[in-house]
Amino acid sequence: MTTFAPDSLALNRKLPLWYQVSQSLRASILGRGPHDPLRLPTEERLAEHYGVSVLTMRQALKELEAEGLISRHRRRGTFIEPSARRAAPVRLLGSVDAIVAQQSGERTTVLDHGPAPVPAELAEYFPDLDEATAYRRLRRDGSGGEPTNWAENLVRPELAARIDLADLARWPMTKVLRDVVGVRISRITDTVEARLADPETSRLLHVPLLSPILHYTGVTYDESGRVVDVARIHYRGDRFSFSVTLEAD
Repeated sequence: MTTFAPDSLALNRKLPLWYQVSQSLRASILGRGPHDPLRLPTEERLAEHYGVSVLTMRQALKELEAEGLISRHRRRGTFIEPSARRAAPVRLLGSVDAIVAQQSGERTTVLDHGPAPVPAELAEYFPDLDEATAYRRLRRDGSGGEPTNWAENLVRPELAARIDLADLARWPMTKVLRDVVGVRISRITDTVEARLADPETSRLLHVPLLSPILHYTGVTYDESGRVVDVARIHYRGDRFSFSVTLEAD
């Protein structure tokens, strides 16, 4: 039987291995295509794929099972739940794959894209640019179709020229930049704050004007320290919460 093929992962030894593996596999599951197989490879093959021990792989799978993303059956194997959906809250331990998993698993519509002036409040991130490429996308719940968040991305033009809109309809911008365009991402700086829904957010997310929302700003840097993307995501306040865990050295 054909099995699901998860994405590859470059491990960061400063973070728990089971967590990195679970988040990478989680992102692969939530970003899978409609015709991808539901059966996962065996624990042993997954452990070999990620370069970790079977014990670490087992712990990662246990996490995904607790979320309801997979089910495990003795003698039959491990299967992706067809109705699997992203659960909240999202736990961030500093992994790029956690960001990818956070934004995966929803139906995405590209609202518009094209050249745009760099806003004054983002000028510090693009000191060499007067204009970048802007993308606006609306995400809906994978099962019910309810709007959950909308995103604005500002991307360097030379990178945007290599982005296929079909990829953005399937995957988060972070994954497209890293895995399709080939950007070597060094870090992402996140800011999450409470705001009130402006008219555009109220219209797109079907929430009352001035109702609470979560506003996320993510600044993505490449290995040279240059900003390649600034994402501003507007989440419905009744659908999301964020939890951050800090590991002691």
